[in-house]
Amino acid sequence: MAYEPGTPDCRLLMDAKASLERALHTLNGLPHTDHIQRQLVSIYNQLEGMHELKRAGGADVSFRSADWSASSSSIKPTP
Repeated sequence: MAYEPGTPDCRLLMDAKASLERALHTLNGLPHTDHIQRQLVSIYNQLEGMHELKRAGGADVSFRSADWSASSSSIKPTP
């Protein structure tokens, strides 16, 4: 039986993690992609941390709130 997400946030996090797993599996067959694989694993672990927060906090944790958006939108890519 497949794991059923409790919230839309959990569903999105699970989908994102599954996509990264597929990308890592695909890259595993390509040479010289170790650095990319490490970056994807780091992102996966960040998503897993967010998922743990959501599971622990339940309805009290939302990644769609204005506070979450404000903090994430302040992140600027480095040139």
